[in-house]
Amino acid sequence: MSAGLLALIDDIAALAKLAASSIDDAAAQASKVGGKAISKATGIVIDDAAVTPRYVIGFSADRELPIIAKIARGSLINKLLILLPAALALNRFAPWALTPLLMLGGVYLAYEGYGKVMDVVRGATPDTSTTDEADATTSAERERAKVASAVRTDFILSAEIMAITLATVSTATLATQGFVLALIGVGMTVLVYGAVALIVKADDAGVVLTQRESSAARTLGRAIVTGMPRLLALLGAIGMVAMLWVGGGIIVHGLHELGVHAPETFLQRVGAWAGARVPVASSFVAWLTTASISAIIGIIIGAMVAPVAHLFSRKR
Repeated sequence: MSAGLLALIDDIAALAKLAASSIDDAAAQASKVGGKAISKATGIVIDDAAVTPRYVIGFSADRELPIIAKIARGSLINKLLILLPAALALNRFAPWALTPLLMLGGVYLAYEGYGKVMDVVRGATPDTSTTDEADATTSAERERAKVASAVRTDFILSAEIMAITLATVSTATLATQGFVLALIGVGMTVLVYGAVALIVKADDAGVVLTQRESSAARTLGRAIVTGMPRLLALLGAIGMVAMLWVGGGIIVHGLHELGVHAPETFLQRVGAWAGARVPVASSFVAWLTTASISAIIGIIIGAMVAPVAHLFSRKR
């Protein structure tokens, strides 16, 4: 009995060591590729942070953080419960489907961004209104519609983040892929929506500063209170354009992955050429050039999709 018990304990200890080793390997892999994935997804994270504050404009201050929390919760559900298992399954059984699906998401972003641009052209105030929101009769219904719209947009941006991350660990074990995807998914969500919460509540901090005895604090507080509406408006505009350049960029990169290299090669060459003209800020100028061309591509694609989407909406 004692010998059997000792043997069982030895087996359990061996299994524990093996599990610990596997966790260490996964953590090491996450550390190795996490920085690479984050650096590649930085543009998507910035776009996500720029888009999200638009969804709380028009609501009372006491509803801003709850709305952001609801969107963040939806983002985690998108990443961990939908995109993570879907990405692992597709990478295992149908890796060829990942790129076309991401391109469809890019088309959706281009269509949404085109709609916002047309609102500006027509003189309307660009917002994130959906049909459901337009039909809402109460503040609670409008809030639900806003959150639903935000989570839909987040789904596309989250899919791109998860795809970038998966590409860095595509040859790793299934457990390591899942661990890294979950780690990056949670980390990105905390980063984006933590930053958004700070942005939208900065005016409250400014009000507190205006009540301090220090004249410097009061001056800073007034500057924050005065400047935050302009900052939110600027972020709203950036978010609108971001939909276009991210959507266009996803489509161009998807074509490259499918063997159509000319559009991405053109973007890279034009960006490199523009960056070389301004050596002191070559990287920024190169990025700005490629992002601008991607946004133009997004507008064109959105303009092509809009009539089809409107026809489908009328028939529905």
